[in-house]
Amino acid sequence: MPGSRVVLRPGASLSAVPGEVERLGLKRVLVVSGPRGAEVAEGVARALGPVCVGVHAQARMHVPVEVAEHAVQLAASLGADGCVAVGGGSAIGLGKALALRAGLPLLAVPTTYSGSEMTPVWGLTADGVKRTGRDTAVLPRSVVYDPELTVGMPVGLSVTSGMNAIAHAAEGLYSPGVSPLLQLMAEEGVRAMAGALPELAAEPGDLAARGQALYGAWLCGSVLGATAMGLHHRLAHVLGGSFGLPHAETHTVLLPYVLAYNSSAAPDALRRLGRALGSQDPVGALRELCGRLGAPGSLGELGLTEGDLGRAAELAAGTAVSHPREVTADGVRGVLRDAFEGREPQGR
Repeated sequence: MPGSRVVLRPGASLSAVPGEVERLGLKRVLVVSGPRGAEVAEGVARALGPVCVGVHAQARMHVPVEVAEHAVQLAASLGADGCVAVGGGSAIGLGKALALRAGLPLLAVPTTYSGSEMTPVWGLTADGVKRTGRDTAVLPRSVVYDPELTVGMPVGLSVTSGMNAIAHAAEGLYSPGVSPLLQLMAEEGVRAMAGALPELAAEPGDLAARGQALYGAWLCGSVLGATAMGLHHRLAHVLGGSFGLPHAETHTVLLPYVLAYNSSAAPDALRRLGRALGSQDPVGALRELCGRLGAPGSLGELGLTEGDLGRAAELAAGTAVSHPREVTADGVRGVLRDAFEGREPQGR
């Protein structure tokens, strides 16, 4: 699989993006973002100058297929030959849809810590169901990390976004495709992110902590990009695509419960995760970190209802995933029930 070129330094969104676009030989790029990221996207557009043919600030969570189609049509009407996605998972997801459906080379300028920019995984939501796939065409050619862009991210979102990245590394550790190199990357990514989150929560303007979090996101995302997704991501996609739950917060809540479910079948993954977190109880350490930083602790807090649990379990258990422990309907229901109530993870 081809890799992405990565730039990480303060101010890189303005100083490095034009050069990365030029390096790829692009002459007419469309900048995409979400509505809340429009101001930052406009700044990147200004730095690009006449090479930018427009800013499309209409990305939405979970990439509804109609949003993707509109962006594809706009890119065609503008004669765009490339795309620069500026923002979090929604913006990167829309950029990937343009890469997949319009064949546009993609550059990513992430403003959160999810790490999806380092993966060839795409997702589109239609009729209340989120469909995902893998295609090297959607892997950004360049990723430009600028810690200054994340300073304005609220602490709450910074924390859940960082936990989203940790979830990528954690799932990679028990993937059947994991290698010794990926294990090292996963541990280092988790160690970097878990160390950065308390620091940036205490001092949101700390560029060093923000940069460390982006470094962690880079590594954690790269691990997910090179391995197979399991139950954790399947649940997150079901809860987001079919029930509208927010992506990073859902990852944050689910992580300790899915880890507990896997604990008997993936002892080496849990041991490595515990080493990265400095604890012999990685599930408890993650719960403690999330609680200390004010992250949500239950799916009920995120808007899931008790009546949704059965349908969610049915959707998640109905799809084959690569997983260390057999994924059964009863097992999924147990994970969802515990996560819905926010009780102590049982590992049943």
